This record gives sequence, structure tokens and C-alpha cells, in this order.
Amino acid sequence: MDDKSLEILEFPRIREILAGFTSFSASHELAVNLQPLSDYEQVSLLLTQSAEARHLLSVEPDFSIGGVVDIREAVKMAALGKMLEPRALLEIQGTIAAVCQLRGRLRKLAKELPLLWNIAEGIVELRQVEKDIGSRLAPTGELLDSASSKLATVRQRLRQAREQLLNRLEAVIKSPRGRKIIQEPIITEREGRYVIPVKVEFRKEIKGIVHDVSNTGATVFIEPWTTVELGNELRELVMEERREVERILRELSSEVGAHEAEISHSIDLVAELDLALAKARYADMARAAEPVLTTFKEDGKGNAGEQAGVLRLVEARHPLLAEKAVPLSVEMGRDFSVLVITGPNTGGKTVALKTIGLLSLMAQAGIPTPASAETCLPVFDSIFADIGDEQSIEQTLSTFSWHVGNIVRIIKSATEKSLVLLDELGTSTDPAEGSALARSILLSFSSRGTMTVATTHYGDLKAFAHTTPGLQNASLDFDPVTLMPTYHLTVGIPGGSNALATASRLGLPSEIIADAREMLSEGAQELETLLADLMNEKRRVEALHRDLGKARDEVEQRNTKLRSELQRLEAGEQKVIQETRDRVLYEAAELHKEIRQAASELRKEKSRERIEQARKAVAAVQEQLQSDVWQATAGGKTDEEAADESSIAPGDTVWLKEANLQATVLSVSEETRQIEVQAGRTRLSLNLDSVQKVVSVGGEATSQFIPVRRKLRGGAVSLELDLRGKRADEIYAALDRYLNDAYLANLGEVRIAHGFGTGTVRDIVRELLASHPLVKSFRAGKRGEGGDGATIAEL
Repeated sequence: MDDKSLEILEFPRIREILAGFTSFSASHELAVNLQPLSDYEQVSLLLTQSAEARHLLSVEPDFSIGGVVDIREAVKMAALGKMLEPRALLEIQGTIAAVCQLRGRLRKLAKELPLLWNIAEGIVELRQVEKDIGSRLAPTGELLDSASSKLATVRQRLRQAREQLLNRLEAVIKSPRGRKIIQEPIITEREGRYVIPVKVEFRKEIKGIVHDVSNTGATVFIEPWTTVELGNELRELVMEERREVERILRELSSEVGAHEAEISHSIDLVAELDLALAKARYADMARAAEPVLTTFKEDGKGNAGEQAGVLRLVEARHPLLAEKAVPLSVEMGRDFSVLVITGPNTGGKTVALKTIGLLSLMAQAGIPTPASAETCLPVFDSIFADIGDEQSIEQTLSTFSWHVGNIVRIIKSATEKSLVLLDELGTSTDPAEGSALARSILLSFSSRGTMTVATTHYGDLKAFAHTTPGLQNASLDFDPVTLMPTYHLTVGIPGGSNALATASRLGLPSEIIADAREMLSEGAQELETLLADLMNEKRRVEALHRDLGKARDEVEQRNTKLRSELQRLEAGEQKVIQETRDRVLYEAAELHKEIRQAASELRKEKSRERIEQARKAVAAVQEQLQSDVWQATAGGKTDEEAADESSIAPGDTVWLKEANLQATVLSVSEETRQIEVQAGRTRLSLNLDSVQKVVSVGGEATSQFIPVRRKLRGGAVSLELDLRGKRADEIYAALDRYLNDAYLANLGEVRIAHGFGTGTVRDIVRELLASHPLVKSFRAGKRGEGGDGATIAEL
């Protein structure tokens, strides 16, 4: 990237703001040295890391790197053989522990945050180093007695020697002679030796070594001869302790230094993570988001199709203006590559230029931009800016010369993948020549496809942008009522400079303004009037658009409300239907239960009275089942046929169509469309379609009873009936039908598989077998026959 343009666009200030959100010096250093990149893949990676960090803080707002400190310098010194102080070793221990904890927390979120985990995964957990330091150093930095057996022994001897020495000095002080000669009854220390304060006039009264004299000269500090040997022993133990402490510290330092590469690498990775978190914290403060990256078509990366090479800012705000920033929305790169911005002085043209450039730099540095998430930005190979005035008297550079020098540098370096920002192009010289030069420069950038944004006050430059393909006008609006700029950018319409109105607002005398207005050419005044009319018309269109949008939103809200109400009603309807269906099924189950009970009674009791009672019960149930609640449309049958079938009831005489026999109806199942009849001594279970009701003529019906045995189905009857998965209301008909078929097929023994489950199907099966006239006996299956999940019936 162009360093001069970074300064002009104030990117270093963004780095300083970002660095303020970092947690330790290593990540702070990364932030202040952050550079925009021009590689799409790298930029995309950085922005995705930032997005993951934002998600992490939204889930865990207090997430941080913990107590990590930049220990790289101390570890480097340890690697060179230097002995580290206890405080430095404690910092290393705390940092290693915090790094391990950070890695562990991100490992748990690896699926949600794959890129952040990809960084954290490289962190080396040095648990043994952490343990070794923690087991030898107290949190205060003092070496523990347990750091080594020798240190424990030396310190034990040291405590004993000190106690013995102090006791002896205490005895001297408390002796009659001692009370006479000492200045104060205390024991103090001078130059590492224990002494007592003695009055100077009594210095000859006690033999010993003078180690110090008070400032007043009234007191001498003497080590008595009787304690000198103990003092020497104590001094030797102190030195021995110091040597052991240094040995242990060197050992720990050496262990740390041996892992210098791993520790330094881990700190670098933690700095990367903290930088991503700093970007997320900045995004929260600035209400920023990661833009959608676009790139140029020939790159074959990023968003293809219409998005390729498009720059679109939506509600973008200059990051250094905070709450004062007015949102900017602009799109270019689709139909045109050069945008010419005009408008009033102090109207925000330069801020618009800087906003476009600075947000592009931020995105390419992986920093969220203060704009809507719909914002799209290309990955430029470089961004150039010619903004401001740096004329130099010493270098004999005029304002014009400085600008031209910048433009020469930009023209030499810019490509079709660059972004060029030019403020007040062609000014500070003759207007005619400056305008011609500006048009030529813009045409040059347009011909090579370089995305360019320029500001100007030249009227013919506005006309040039209007008539030249690849160029487009834009204007910053001016309120003709308040004579104040609105800072709102409108693409497609050139704006007036409104110099007279601005000068008047800034306090220029009105008579001067009036004289200047009279001096304007008629064409210039008409142009200003036309531009003002265009702006008023644009405001009316915008107001109409807002009203239409509001009306559309209201209609959409009403539609949403109606859809919700419809869904509620449909849900209620489904609930009612389900409740009704459940109630009907329950009643049906109860009715079928009554049918089974009645049929059972018919089989068990042969007396005419019981048969009549059962027949009446079956008839009553059948009548209820044939009521309108239970009737279904008789599809594919004539009304007469349907009436015949529905009128067949137990006790009726029917004609067996295939056998040409008459039979008496024992039971009818409308659900399965099966009928049980008796012809002579034989009971048959047939389809309802295979019989026809015999209507008596004159109260009599001819009947012949011939014993018959016939097979109802073609093919062999299976030795097994599988009832697993059947509903309770299906079991009776299926089992009764199967027993009839098995009996007619001369099967002596059959197997009914009902499974284990809750035992309901098994109980129903055995209840029916117990009362069925064709069943001689039954038993549970043996091993190899299905056990209690099957029943064996002997016919």
C-alpha cells in the first residue's frame, strides 16, 4: 500500500484506536503495525476471524486472554543462560497457565469458531514447566523450603543458629551489667551482624566488635565477643542458603530457556487471538461489521457475477467522526468506474472521499467497518489519495505543483485494480486549463478501468461526467431553505457549489453577496436555478418513495397478522378434528368390544334365550355402526346394491353366489366387509360381495341345507398368522378368518405370532381362541416356537 496515502487517509489513527482494545503488549504491537493487505484470501481470513471473535463475545461477553503477559524477552534471556529473578519466573508460570486455559476454552468451541481454534491449536501447553515453578516458588516470590532437601536442611539450621544467637544477646541485655550499659533494650542488625546498642561512655565495659555509631555519636552498636562465633556460623549458613537458592533459580531458568521457541510461538499466537478480540471490541463500540468482499473478474475469486469489482457502501460512517458522522451510501464499479462529486463548500465532499478510502483500508486490514453488513468492498492492490495541501516554501512547491506531483506518482503506480481518490482536481491554477487537465486525467483513469472518485467545482467537468461513458455525477445536497449542507450524497445528479449562499452563511456582508450575484452570467444563474429545482424534485420523489414504503410495510404487517390468524384458526381446526377423530375411534373400539363379547356369548351359550339376547345385542350395535356417523359412500355400487348390503343383518337368509347355497347370517363386519354364515353344519366367513340377501315372497323363502366344505382361497393356507403391529380392532376379524381357512384346509395345528410388547395383542388372541368353536386347545409357544411371543392353537 502507498504509505503517503495511508497518512493522508489517517489510517494510523485507526491503528491507535484498535490498539487501545488490546490486552497486552504483544497484541498492542501487532495493532500499531497493522498493514492493509492486497491478497483476497488473507483479507477474507482476517475478516472471518474478526466475525468469529464478534460471535464469541456475543456469547461470552467477558471472554479474554486472561493473565497473559509478554514474557518473550525474559524467556530469551533464560535461553542465553541468564538466571531469572523469582518475579520473572512467576510471570512465566502465570502466563503458561493462562495460555493453557485459553487453549482449553477455545477447544470446547472449535466447531463454532474453527478459525480461532485453528490459531489456538498451535499453542504448546507446558504443564510441567508450570508445575515445576509453582512447586518451588511461593506466590510472594520466595523460594519454598520444599524446593530442595538441601535448602530445607540449611534453613532449619539457619533458624536454629539465629534463635541461639538471639537468646544469647537477649541474656546480655537482661543482665544487671547489660541494663546499665545499653542505650535501649533491643537487638538490631548492622552489615549482616546482630548487635546491641551501647552507650558510648560504656563502650569499654563490654568486649566486642563495633559495627556502627549513631548519628549523634551517643550510641555504638557492638557485637559482643561471646556471640561472634555464633554470628560467623549464621553468616556462613546465610551464604549457603543463597547459593542453594541461586542454584534452584538457575535450574528453573534453564528449564524455561529450553522451551524458548515454544513459549515465544505461543505468545505470538495469543497476540493474534487478542488482536481478533480487539477488532470485535472495536466493532461493538463503533457499531461496525465485516463487509462482503468482492474482487475483480479476472481474479476468479470472491463474489462472481454482478458483484465482481463492485464498491457499495451502505450507511457508512467516517470512523473518526464518531456520532457526528452522517451516513454515506454510494455504489460504483458496475456501470461506471469514475465518480465525480460536486456540491457546496463545507458540504462534506472531502469527508466522503476519506470515508470511501479509509473504510477500504480498514477492510483490507481485517478491521470491521462502521457501515451496514450489506456493504461490499473490492480487494484493491493499492489505494492512492491526493487530498489536502502541503505546499512548501523551502522546496519552492506551490499548491498546484504539490497536487500535480502526487498525481504523477499515482498515474505511474495505479492499475485497473487500484482505488484513486482526488480532491479538488485541477484547482489552484487557471480554471480553463485546470478543467481541461482534470478531464484528461479522469479520462486516463477511466480508459484503464481504475476506480476513481474525484471532487470538483468546475461546471464543465460536471457536463463531461454526464456525457462520457464510464463516468457518473454525484452531488452532496444543499438545503435551499436553511442554506445549509445536508451531507447526503445523491448519485446521478450534479450539485451546485452554492458559494454565494455559503459565503453569506459564514458572515460575508449582504451587499457584497448581492453585487456578486449580479456579476454572475445569466447561464450560470440559470444552471444554479436548474440544479436547485432538480434537488427539490428529488426531495419530492424521495418523500413519495418513503410514503410508498411506509404503505407497503403496513400492508405487509396486515398480511403477516392475517397469516398468523389463519394459521391459528387452521391449528384450532386440526385440533378439533383430531379430538373428534380420537373420540370416534374410542367409541368404535368400545362398540367392537361389545361385538366381540356378544359373539363370545353366542359361541359359549347355545340356549335359545342366550342366542336371542346376543343377537339383539349384535343387532343393536350393528344398527349403531350403520348410523349416519359411521356411513361411508358406497363407491362404485348402485344405490340398490348398497341398500341390499346395508340391510343384511344377523338372522337373515342369504344366497351364496359361488356355491349356489342358502345360508343363515351369523355376524356382519362392515369395517372389513366380511360376513359369517352357517350353511348346514358348516360355518363360513365370506366377503360381503359374494352373498345376496334372500327376500321372502309371501312370507316364505325356499331353503336347502346341504353340508359343504370348500376352500375359500386359491393356494395353500399358511401354518402361521402374523398379527404383530395390528390394531386391536383388526385382530378379531383377521384371526377368525384365518381359523376358518385353516380348518377348511384340514390343518391340525397353527401358530399365531403376536409378539411380546405390552401383552395386549397376546391377551386378545388368547381370549378369542378360548371361545372359538374351531379351536380345541391352545398353549404358549415353546423354545424355538417363539416363546411367549407366539401361541400354538390345535383345531
